[in-house]
Amino acid sequence: MISFPVNRHRIWQLLADALLIAAAWRLTFFLRFDQTIPPYYRHLLSWRVFVAVVAIKLSVFVLFGFYNRWWRYVSTRDMWGAARGVVAASLLTDLVLYAFPPSDTSRLPRLIAVLDLLLLLAFVAGSRLLARSLIERPQTGLVARGKEVLIVGAGDAAQLLIREMQRNRHLAYTPIGLVDDDPHKKNMRLHGIRVLGTTDDLTHILRDNKPDEVLIAMPSAPGEVRRKIVEATRAEGVTVKTLPGLGELISGDLNLAGQIRPVQVEDVLGREQVEVDLGATAAYIRNRTVLVTGAGGSIGSELCRQLARLGAARLVLVEQGESALYELERELVDERNFAAAIPVLADCGELPKMRQVCERYRPDVVFHAAAYKHVPMLESNPLQAVTNNVLATRVMAQVSVEFDVDRFVLISTDKAANPKNLLGQSKAVCEWIVESFALREDVETRFVAVRFGNVLGSSGSVIPIFRRQIERGGPVTVTHPEMTRYFMTIPEAASLVVQAGAMGGRGQVYVLDMGKPVKILDLARQMIELSGRTEEQVPIAFVGARAGEKLHEELWNAGEAVGPTSHPKIMRAARPPIDAGWLDDELADLERLVAEGDTLGVTAKLGTMVKEPRRAGQAVLEDTLH
Repeated sequence: MISFPVNRHRIWQLLADALLIAAAWRLTFFLRFDQTIPPYYRHLLSWRVFVAVVAIKLSVFVLFGFYNRWWRYVSTRDMWGAARGVVAASLLTDLVLYAFPPSDTSRLPRLIAVLDLLLLLAFVAGSRLLARSLIERPQTGLVARGKEVLIVGAGDAAQLLIREMQRNRHLAYTPIGLVDDDPHKKNMRLHGIRVLGTTDDLTHILRDNKPDEVLIAMPSAPGEVRRKIVEATRAEGVTVKTLPGLGELISGDLNLAGQIRPVQVEDVLGREQVEVDLGATAAYIRNRTVLVTGAGGSIGSELCRQLARLGAARLVLVEQGESALYELERELVDERNFAAAIPVLADCGELPKMRQVCERYRPDVVFHAAAYKHVPMLESNPLQAVTNNVLATRVMAQVSVEFDVDRFVLISTDKAANPKNLLGQSKAVCEWIVESFALREDVETRFVAVRFGNVLGSSGSVIPIFRRQIERGGPVTVTHPEMTRYFMTIPEAASLVVQAGAMGGRGQVYVLDMGKPVKILDLARQMIELSGRTEEQVPIAFVGARAGEKLHEELWNAGEAVGPTSHPKIMRAARPPIDAGWLDDELADLERLVAEGDTLGVTAKLGTMVKEPRRAGQAVLEDTLH
C-alpha cells in the first residue's frame, strides 16, 4: 500500500512533479509531430490518459522516495535515485499503455515513449537543481560579512564548510580564498572560491589578502603540516583555527561549521592519524551486552561512546565516581540516543557486588579500564595501588570466568614495561593475572591486555596541567629537559583497544604503536606559543623528576619479543608464561598485607614480584609468537 506524504512542502513537490509529468507528456507530442498531431494519436492526449500517466508516475516517484528529501539539499546520490525513479515510472507507464491501449486504432509510438522519458528526466533533474541554485545563490552587492577567512585545504571538508558559510549568513564568515598542497588545484574554484596556492606560498598569500582568520580544514592532516601552518600564521599575526581530527570529528555533531575551534597542542604534535575500520572488526560487540569498568574515566567513557556507535545491545557502566557516572549516562541517553545504558555505582574490586551485577546483566564482553594511574599519587598510597589495580583486576577476571564472559580486555600502560614505579608494577601484575586466567584449561573466556602510553587530554595527562599553569602566567614546570613521553589521542586509543579485542588471543599482550616519543620541553613550548604568549611572559622551570618517574618510557619488557598482528599499528608481546601457582601464592600474600595495612610490606612484595617473576618453564619465544 502506498502511503502518500502529507507534509506541506511535500504536497507542493507532488503538485510540481504532476505538472512536470503532464508538461513532458504534452510537449513530447508537439516535438514529435511539429504541432500537427495525427488524429489516430490524439486519444493519447485525452484527460483520461493524462490522469493515468500522472497517477502511475507519481506513485512510482513516491515508492522511490522522491518526497523524503528536501530539494534544497539535493545531492549527486539523490540525482541518480531520481534518474532511476523516472526510468522506472516511464517504463511502467509505457507497459500499461501497451497492455491496455486507450484506443484500438493505434498504440503508443516507441519514439514518443523515448522522448517522454528524456524530457521528464530533464524536467525532474532541472527542477531540483534550480531549486537548490535559487536557495543557495550568492547575494551580490553585499559587502563581506563578519570575518574574512582563508581556508587551508580544498577537499571535502572545505567544500562543506564553504557551502555552509555561503548558505548560513549568521555564521559571520566570508571565505576569500583556499590553500592546498596539490599544485594541480591552483587557480581552480570551489563553490566560487579560488585556490590561491600551496602552504609554501602561505606567507605571501597572507600578506596579499590580509584575512582575519585562517581555518585549517584538513581533518586527516598530520601534526607537522598543522604546525607549519600555525607558525606561518603566527608570524603574520593572523588568528588560526581548525577542524578537529578524524576521531574527534566522527564523535562530534553533524554541524561541521560548529566544530571550528582554536588550534590545540594535540593538533600539532606530529602524530599521524591512525585509520581504524571498526565496522569490520566489531562483530563481537554488535548486539551484545558489554560491561565497562572505570566507565567515567577518559578511556572508559570514550570506549562507551564508540561501543554504543558500534551497535552494542546494552552497556553496563561500572564506575565508583557518582558525578562521572551521571554525566556519562546522560550523554549516552540524551545526546547519543543510546537508551540501553545501565549505570552501576560500585567499586569493581568488590567481589559480591560484581557477582551480583554479572548475574543480573550477563555481559558477553568486559573492558576493564578502571585503575588508579597518577604516578606520584600511587607512590604515596601503595595500599590503594594494589587494591584498586591488582586485586580489582583479579576480581573482574574471576567473575568473568564464573559467568561465561566471551572476551575480557584489560587496559594496561606502557609503564608496565620494565616498571620502576608502583603504577607500572601493579599493571605488570595485572597483565600476569590476565595471562594466567587465559592459560587455564577450564577457562573459555578469551583474555587479552592492551598496553599503550599517555592519552592526550586525559585526567592524568601533562597537557591539562600545562594549560592551567599557562593561564596563571607560569611557570610551566618541566621535570627534565630531555624527558620524553608517548602520546595518543583518546578516540584513537579507544578505537585500537576495540580492534585489539577483536583479535582476542589467549592471554596475549597487545602493544599499540605510539609513534615517536614527544619531548616534554617541546610540548611546553608549543603550548605557550599556541596560547599567544612567549617564554618571557610564561617562563619554563625545571623541577626534577618526581618519585617513580622515568626519563624515557618504554613499550616492551626486557626479554619480550615483538610479533606482528593483522593491524599495522598493533604489535604483540611474546614471552614465557607466568607460573600460575606462584602468582596465586603471591597475590594471596599481597591481599593479606593490604588487609593488615602493611604499607612497607606491600611495597617490598610488589617490587620483589616484578623483579623476580617465576615463569612456567622456559618456552621458546618463537613458538609463543605462533
